[in-house]
Amino acid sequence: MNSQPKTTSFGAYLRLMRLDNPIGIYLLLWPPLWALFLAAEGVPDLKLLLIFVLGVVLMRSAGCVINDYADRHIDKLIERTKHRPITSGEINHKSALKLFVFLIVLAFILVLLTNYLTMQLAIIAALLAILYPFTKRWTNLPQFVLGLAFAMSVPMAFSATLNIIPIIAWYVFATTIIWTVIYDTMYSMADREEDLKIGIKSTAILFAKFDRLIIGILQIGLLLILIKISDVFNLTILYDISLVLVALLMIYHQFLIRNRNKSNCFHGFLHNNYIGMVIFAGIALSVAL
Repeated sequence: MNSQPKTTSFGAYLRLMRLDNPIGIYLLLWPPLWALFLAAEGVPDLKLLLIFVLGVVLMRSAGCVINDYADRHIDKLIERTKHRPITSGEINHKSALKLFVFLIVLAFILVLLTNYLTMQLAIIAALLAILYPFTKRWTNLPQFVLGLAFAMSVPMAFSATLNIIPIIAWYVFATTIIWTVIYDTMYSMADREEDLKIGIKSTAILFAKFDRLIIGILQIGLLLILIKISDVFNLTILYDISLVLVALLMIYHQFLIRNRNKSNCFHGFLHNNYIGMVIFAGIALSVAL
């Protein structure tokens, strides 16, 4: 009789951290993996690899918790989010905040295993992760803030590996920001009508009828920086081949969002995982072989 509530509660916490929906982990994981392999000029140290993989899982989970805490009064107004654990009453907001603090502490313990520079960068990353959910109230560029939060893993990966951040690392940082704005704009296109009704801001709303055009311009910019990365890191033809596949994926994503259909825009967001994967494959094969 007493086991059912515990099971339900545990499942609710898993859903609050989105561990039942790992796409966010994948999207957040690819940039630090790019950076770790580039910084090591080969296969990175196993200890660092484990630290960053676990750190991504913890920080993504913490980000979801603080996002749902910030949105607890508006999630109930959106069809796709009205059943989330906090807004539906399965988990109270105080318990959610305790979970957030617990996850942040665990993530920082992992960072303590690196070096002082990486610890400093981790504090900035945590502050950006906390700030992001609240930016949707006062700026149409929350996707840019999310990109900054996600991109902080890049200088962290370089600093953890080299104890410095080389200038060329910022090309990977910029890549991460632009890529995040692209796929999260597709995500926000799926919610645009409801966001307009309740006053939530996003790049999808800012770009309006020019959304596809601006996403296309950002995709071209992303591809140009990825080409520059090939040059500054002296990558091989295997990486260059991966960029051809990336360009084809971008064309497919433009096809998906052409009619601004909600489900297709959301599918475009999900499918961006393959862009991160292909870039990683190109980098890993280029530096490790």
